[in-house]
Amino acid sequence: MVDIIAYLRYTVTMKVREVIKLIEADGWVMEPRKGTNHRQFKHPSKPGKVTVSGNPGDELAPKTLKSILKQAGLK
Repeated sequence: MVDIIAYLRYTVTMKVREVIKLIEADGWVMEPRKGTNHRQFKHPSKPGKVTVSGNPGDELAPKTLKSILKQAGLK
């Protein structure tokens, strides 16, 4: 996980699919959804939920990426 955090210091944006892989690697599990681009993840031991929106190939804005990582407790 340390390599990912170091990588994020130099990266301004990431694709949605990369963020999803990162969150799932930390133990977050996607909740079932119906007809929406918003994916919600729940962790078995961490409080709260993480919401990731957009298509897998879309780039996330820097502030959106920072918010997602903060929700997940990765930053």
